[in-house]
Amino acid sequence: MPKVHLEKENKTVNVQAKTIAELLKKLKLNPTVCLVTVNNELVTGQYKIKSRDKIKILPVVSGG
Repeated sequence: MPKVHLEKENKTVNVQAKTIAELLKKLKLNPTVCLVTVNNELVTGQYKIKSRDKIKILPVVSGG
């Protein structure tokens, strides 16, 4: 089970999911307000999660 680091809360959790989209759904996160990196590379919701992936969820920051 991959470890998922939630940058906004500064905590790490374990979540069982097959894709990034499923992961975000289980964490109740809106995919339009966060970015997901796997092994330090930006990925999309279709990315298939592998057991040794290091996943980081970053909040999108906007300004004006």
